[in-house]
Amino acid sequence: MLAPKKVKYRKWQKGRLRGLATRGASLAYGDIGLKATQHGHLSSQQIEAARIAMMRHIKRGGKVWIRIFPDRPVTAKPLETRQGSGKGAPVGWCAPVKPGRVLYEIKGVGMDLAKEALTRAAHKLPIKTVIVVREGF
Repeated sequence: MLAPKKVKYRKWQKGRLRGLATRGASLAYGDIGLKATQHGHLSSQQIEAARIAMMRHIKRGGKVWIRIFPDRPVTAKPLETRQGSGKGAPVGWCAPVKPGRVLYEIKGVGMDLAKEALTRAAHKLPIKTVIVVREGF
């Protein structure tokens, strides 16, 4: 699973996801990609599950780029613990995603195969997505 080696702060405040993505909003590496149309936080497990679903479908053909990285810590309090006594311990990592952000890109496989692979990846994610294609592909 993806996780940062080192972070400045162990626990972050949640913050709010507002507006559209300005960075990473267009295809940079591949010919076809999966773009978010909804706000959300993707956990490192969800990112990895979508990647595995894609790779299994394209069977060692082509190249896949993951355009997001989970760098925000997620905290949780232990089960059956009363409220109060501070914030919970870090339990995992997530990537904040704004609408318009390209999540995955594929190059080197046919259009039909790539679309099916990205559809399978989209089923693993908790946000709505669309498939975008580079001009002239």
